[in-house]
Parts: sequence; C-alpha cells; structure tokens
Amino acid sequence: MNAVLVTGGAGYIGSHVAKALAQAGRPVVVLDNLSTGHRQAVRWSEFVEADMHDVSRVREVLRRHGITAVMHFAASLLVGESVLDPIGYYANNVCGTLAVLEAMVAESVRHFVFSSTAAVYGEPDTTPITETTIPRPINPYGETKLAVERALPHFERAYGVRAVRLRYFNAAGSDPDGELGEEHRPEVHLIPRAIEAALGGPPLEVFGRDYPTPDGTCLRDYVHVTDLADAHLRALAHLEQGGASRVFNLGIGEPFSVLDVIRAVERVSGRAVPYTESARRPGDPGVLYATSDRIRVELGWRPRFVDLDAIVGGAWAWRRAHPDGYR
Repeated sequence: MNAVLVTGGAGYIGSHVAKALAQAGRPVVVLDNLSTGHRQAVRWSEFVEADMHDVSRVREVLRRHGITAVMHFAASLLVGESVLDPIGYYANNVCGTLAVLEAMVAESVRHFVFSSTAAVYGEPDTTPITETTIPRPINPYGETKLAVERALPHFERAYGVRAVRLRYFNAAGSDPDGELGEEHRPEVHLIPRAIEAALGGPPLEVFGRDYPTPDGTCLRDYVHVTDLADAHLRALAHLEQGGASRVFNLGIGEPFSVLDVIRAVERVSGRAVPYTESARRPGDPGVLYATSDRIRVELGWRPRFVDLDAIVGGAWAWRRAHPDGYR
C-alpha cells in the first residue's frame, strides 16, 4: 500500500494522525526535527529526524520509502509569538512548507493534505465561519498559513499537486486509548494550562475580559484531536480517489468561552482553577468558530467528541496518567 509522509508527526496533532493512519493499515513515515515534538510520540511508524527545510533530505525520504502523499503539520503555531517574531514564522511556515512542496514536485508526489488554521479568517464579519468567508488574518501566524494556501493552486496548475486545506482552530483532548496526549514546552494552550492550574501550578492567565461576547472572554471552537485525525484521513482518501483540491473548515459549530473551559476543568477535576485577568493579547480575535457543513456533506465527516466536558476529560486523564508528559 502507498506510504504517507507525516511532517511534524512527533507533535500533538501529527502524532495522532500518524497513529490513525497506521491503524488504517497505511505505511507511515514521520519526519520531524524534534524542536517541539516528542520522539516518544512516534510509536506506529518509521521515524526520520530531519528538518523540512532540507530539500535534498526530504527528497531522499520520499524516494526511499515510496511516499505517494504528504500530510504537513510541521509549523510554528502561536499567535502571540508570531506577533513578536514574524521573521521566524514566515521562515518556518512559508519557506519550510515551500521546501516540502519543492521536494514533492521533484519526486512526483502529487497528494498534499495541509494543516491550516481558522486564524486565516481574522475577525470575521459573521459567525459561524464558512469556507466562503473572505480570509483577513490579523496576525502573522494566520498570514503565513494563508500564504501557503494561496500558493497551492499555482503548484497544482504548474506541477499537478492536488491539495486539501483543513482550517481549524483549537485542537483539544487526547487519544482515547491514553497513548498520546498534549505536551508543549512551555505549555501555552488553554485546556492544559487550566489543568495545570487546577493541579497547583501557576494561576491561569486570562487574556481579555472586554471582548464583545457574553462573558467578555474569547469564544473558540474546540475540536477533539481524534476527530481531526479522522478528517485528515478522509481528506487523503478524497485526493487518492481523484477528488479535486478543496478547502474545508473543521469545527463542532458551537463555541466555548475561556470561562466555559475553566468551569469544565473544574467540573471534570473537582478542583478550583485559580486565574488572573490580563489585557488582550495582540492579534487575538474575539470570536472564532466555524461551521463544518461542507466536509460533513462531501466527505462524511462527523465529530464524535462534541461535549466540552468529554474533551476536557480526556486531557485531564492524560495529564493524571502522565504527570511528566512524555519524559
């Protein structure tokens, strides 16, 4: 069976997708430089420690393993950090992705599943966001992802690379089998930070209480990482069956506020989540959530984990079972 390369496959979402591919019987190769990923998360595939910017190395991996499709997760992904370091974000997210695409073109690999972001939409005029909403990113992170999205039709016209772009915001939860979870160093995502605060760590910092939302805090989609993995496999099957290049939003269609997440962690853990309030972070939209009607209709995707307490519960179980993460 044709092999799949997962760039960034030692990271949070990439590792869950690599496991799902292996469970579906696909040969998988993970390429990761381990700058933020974890070698221990690569358990169902061959692992290549390499940098995606190294075109000759990526070409050698594609050729040696008979790769026919690439799922691309290797990217920098923090909004606040992108505002402070746009050079680094353009270098990694745009130049790095172009290096992967250059290697694919050279080795005649024509299927590309791109992990994009709902941050490409910026501050949408209406919600929920649909794929026809005009992208207007308000931070460098969203701009870099949109730059790649805009390049892909040119690669298709010139080289025949067909691509599915998946736009989502907050991946959350953990592998239901308890084998994979979320660990960043330092941790910046809301749910694991709230869990850490509940376990006696530093109080959670809530950025902004003056957004035009019911409780004044940001509203976001939280999509279970296992559901995201399923969507990526469906996107790959679509391309392999001759489907056209497409863009799909991934969301459960219901946003939750920062305070909603805090209360969910408190319900699941039975512990208080101490928090402090700070000013808004530059580049953070107030409301960002998407409808996933298109992928539901065209690819049959249905998220299994739509209850916030269930999503938080998986993250809590992972943290309790792995107090030191992957270490």
